[in-house]
Amino acid sequence: MGETPPLIQIKGIRDGLLVTLAGAAWPDLVTAFIDNIENRSTFFQGARVALDIGSVELRVAELSSLRDHLSERGVYLWAVLSESPLTENTAQNLGLATRISKPRQVEIPAIVAGPPEDATKWVKGPLRSGGRVAYNGNVVVMGDVNSGAEIVAGGSIIIWGRLRGLVHAGAGGDENAVVCALELAPTQLRIAGEIAISPKKQGKSQPEVAHLQDGHLTAEPWNAFTGR
Repeated sequence: MGETPPLIQIKGIRDGLLVTLAGAAWPDLVTAFIDNIENRSTFFQGARVALDIGSVELRVAELSSLRDHLSERGVYLWAVLSESPLTENTAQNLGLATRISKPRQVEIPAIVAGPPEDATKWVKGPLRSGGRVAYNGNVVVMGDVNSGAEIVAGGSIIIWGRLRGLVHAGAGGDENAVVCALELAPTQLRIAGEIAISPKKQGKSQPEVAHLQDGHLTAEPWNAFTGR
């Protein structure tokens, strides 16, 4: 008899990890995947994951629950590949990509059609764990963004508070987007196609701006950035 195929298969792709889940009921697959992450936390920390689940049919509650579990562990789910039209539609409704031929592009729900360059969504914070904001313009949060929360914006992200969650500015490829916060300590931060994990802070925190410089993510004090 042949060997039973593993429930989880992981391989590297250009922009992260492709994780294939198969061979069991969905709750068992989720448990196995989460256990794998917790047993290999260093490997998975900050990873961008595209998930291939074959013909499994998932609804919003199931897929969003998995995404939240991953986010809480510092793993960013950006794409779901499926043979099921229901699952594909669910993924698209959650702002997830369903193809990886262009992994640098992340789908953002078209909340407004063709917004002007300065279109901005205002969010009254705090944004708690499990909360998610997706907008194809700029996003301003008046309050903290806690660990486990997520913001995806086509433009810049400004947080009048502490940033502890996951943020992706310039999600459509805008390399001029920035991320600003009174305290910048995200679980994961992305601008366009670049990704970074915040190091542990030393000393007193201060307002900072994260931006791309020569193709690399960098953060600097607000006064230094605005005083140029």
